[in-house]
Amino acid sequence: MTFSLDLSGAALPILRALPPETAHRLTLKALAMGLGPSSVSESDPKLAQTLWGLRFENPVGIAAGFDKNAEAPLALLRLGAGFVEVGAVTPRPQAGNPQPRLFRLPEDRAVINRMGFNNEGLEAVRARLQALPRERGIIGANLGANKDAQDRMENYETVMRGLWGACDFFTVNVSSPNTEKLRDLQGKPALSALLHRVVTARNELAAGVETPPPILLKVAPDLSEAEIADVAEVCLATGVDGVVATNTTISRPESLQSGHASEKGGLSGAPVFERSTEVLRALYRRTEGRVPMIGVGGIDGPDSAYAKIRAGASLLQLYTALVYQGPSLIGRTVAGLSERLERDGFSHLKDAVGVDAS
Repeated sequence: MTFSLDLSGAALPILRALPPETAHRLTLKALAMGLGPSSVSESDPKLAQTLWGLRFENPVGIAAGFDKNAEAPLALLRLGAGFVEVGAVTPRPQAGNPQPRLFRLPEDRAVINRMGFNNEGLEAVRARLQALPRERGIIGANLGANKDAQDRMENYETVMRGLWGACDFFTVNVSSPNTEKLRDLQGKPALSALLHRVVTARNELAAGVETPPPILLKVAPDLSEAEIADVAEVCLATGVDGVVATNTTISRPESLQSGHASEKGGLSGAPVFERSTEVLRALYRRTEGRVPMIGVGGIDGPDSAYAKIRAGASLLQLYTALVYQGPSLIGRTVAGLSERLERDGFSHLKDAVGVDAS
């Protein structure tokens, strides 16, 4: 996916005039060089929370896929994000799918990508994360598998072990539509085996640690009701700490107007909001609120962010809307959440989580 950052006020339309991947690379380079803006707004106590032993100053994070190789996580945190998720990371470097593989759909406020887990691999990402200061903010890692791996389950465990001590949480990504047969791992037997393996490895590494890094699961918005029930059951049975709902969709709503609407890949942005929120709500209900949720998919401002909270999300992630609105979206969303909590009489964000899920 691509992200066009308004680095100088006039840069956003210029970047959007470039090919998506070119704009992405320029933005990352600029951020890594310290050219991005910084947020100096004070955090609202109503939005701060501790989950999995981690202190989140606000719930608005940056989704995986933007900073695949951990090139600029500190700069992203300086934009005002409460946390950043890097990756997806695979054991070996991977070029991804052939270009073109990334398409803007401006009329639909959406993006289609078929990137294919392109990244520099475990060693490069680990080196960058280990070089960061200890007091840096919350950074998680999205775990992936190489497309030619003989044992994809082993790949997830390998990346988790390799990044141990270098990041704050791990997300098992079995929901990307751009790696052939990856979503097969969402089936109940395979998912149960995979999560049991990763959680067991985490527990082994964390022996004696009071608050080990949480293991999260990222799911697709294309799950049926029966599949949602299976995912919830597996999460509760395996001891997964949280769910990221959701990834991109392979469906194509009839309402799409952009010329690239028929491109293959995962659709993200405004068109996925309703379905991703339905899946979030269903998982929250199925797990009886016992598994914290990260809501992602179509968030484009305070109203959609607040709807995710009320559907069951404790945390949120942005991506596609930043392509069209720039980094100011982060601060506006954070401030807008505070205003909506106050308007509705909630003294803290946690009091609003899931109020519309019943």
